[in-house]
Amino acid sequence: MRLLLDTHVLVWWIGREQLKPAAVSAIADANTDVLVSAATVWEAEIKRAAGKLDLRVELAEQALVNRFSELPISFDHASAAARLPPHHSDPFDRMLVAQARTEGLTLVTRDQHLKAYDVPLLAA
Repeated sequence: MRLLLDTHVLVWWIGREQLKPAAVSAIADANTDVLVSAATVWEAEIKRAAGKLDLRVELAEQALVNRFSELPISFDHASAAARLPPHHSDPFDRMLVAQARTEGLTLVTRDQHLKAYDVPLLAA
């Protein structure tokens, strides 16, 4: 299984809080490839700078400590995000959907709006 973590999922994973048992099992499974998008770190750092997210750790560093792989944003990802139907207006979530679809990943999220897209989801 190959997973892409939504921003809130990465934050919750690091804080060991709020995640559903099935999501925890899938992320912790040694046979699972877990990826974190550059968009996730970007979104979290914007929220931290605006005072909307209290992070006491560096997410990028913690992702690597947890052996999650970095997923850069490519031209293909950007084009795919721009072509998505307007079911969701958040540009970061749209990028995650585009990346999951382009790379064949399951998106781990609790965002119910993302069900409108043709992308595999795992409830967080």
